[in-house]
Amino acid sequence: MSKYKSTNYPGVRYREHTTRKHGIKPDQYFFIRYQKDGARKEEGVGWASEGWTPSKVALKLAELKSAATTGEGESRLSDVRAKVEAEKQAEQARQEQEARDNVPLSTYFKEIYYPAISKEKKKSAHVREESLFRLWVDPTMGHKPLKDISAFDLERLKKTMLDAGRAPRSVEYTLTTLGQIFRHAERLDYYQGDIPTNRVKKPKYDNKRVRFLSHDEAHALLEILQKKSPETYEMALLSLHCGLRAGEIFSLAWKDVDLDHGLITLLDTKSSKTRTLSMTADIQSFFMAKYQGEKQDLVFPDRKTGGIRKQISKSFPRAVSETGLNNGIEDRRQRVTFHTLRHTFASWLVMNGISLYDVKELLGHATLTMTERYAHLAPDRNKKAAATMEQVFQKKSVGNVVNMR
Repeated sequence: MSKYKSTNYPGVRYREHTTRKHGIKPDQYFFIRYQKDGARKEEGVGWASEGWTPSKVALKLAELKSAATTGEGESRLSDVRAKVEAEKQAEQARQEQEARDNVPLSTYFKEIYYPAISKEKKKSAHVREESLFRLWVDPTMGHKPLKDISAFDLERLKKTMLDAGRAPRSVEYTLTTLGQIFRHAERLDYYQGDIPTNRVKKPKYDNKRVRFLSHDEAHALLEILQKKSPETYEMALLSLHCGLRAGEIFSLAWKDVDLDHGLITLLDTKSSKTRTLSMTADIQSFFMAKYQGEKQDLVFPDRKTGGIRKQISKSFPRAVSETGLNNGIEDRRQRVTFHTLRHTFASWLVMNGISLYDVKELLGHATLTMTERYAHLAPDRNKKAAATMEQVFQKKSVGNVVNMR
């Protein structure tokens, strides 16, 4: 840059660039000089190649001086630039927020929400959410931005699912998932305002299965399974004798089976707790007779993939059908499924005097409330309570008689 050069306008000067050209002449960078709080200030304005001329710079200087005199507006060029930059950033932020506000629900779920939860949640959970969204939510409101989705849209979704015969639990799960999507979007500034799922009543239902097998029914079912599918028989026996869920059986590896001490250790269960169960003699016998692979090998691997099974063999419902256990039963809570074996395990324990707390620990329930469904099966529960209170009152009566004398 060359030395400062004056112009015909007071307070305006410039310097020429040694190599940069504006047309055939060297490019000029303009400066303004002014008094501020008793001190001389100088600020750069801009290049001639950017459209600045001595007259335009002089006009800008006059505006700044007028602002300093009247107190209206910015009196320094740096303040003007800061204001312009702030306005520019505010406008950019507004446009970015507007773009976020208009992202369709389908796009948000597929590109932002689902990739996040697939890393945070168990596979079974996020796979179910994806399925419900794809089948029910996306077709009805996936095209709408989150800000345009109302409680009315959710009520219509609820009605559509119920009219299609979906279980109330599935509807509740779908609404819960939508609530999680909205809260996730709120945290990332993709949604502002009240969450519409908070204004929608979830369908009431009692989804708890209450059916358990009698000893004769269990014996008949196991006998048919043993003939149809020895492996399914073994899994059924394991659930009936130890209360294992199907998923816990599918994930069971030989490292979890301690034959020396007759123990089974279940890791990463549904309640996120590790629990250890004692084998019955029958279970210990079948484990000893079954091939024991490497410690990391699954006890019941999928026959095709060698990995974890996805569902119980169809031989189980066929055996149930052959025994007639579901004949004439319409209430799904009363129908026999593989999970009925776990309920039978718990029911038999309570009926034979095992405390609800102990059953809770054996089942791996997170709270005792989940186990209380079996409370009515406790033997002579009410009679024992009445007899105990009768004894208490008898003692009290004796005491009163003594005192009265």
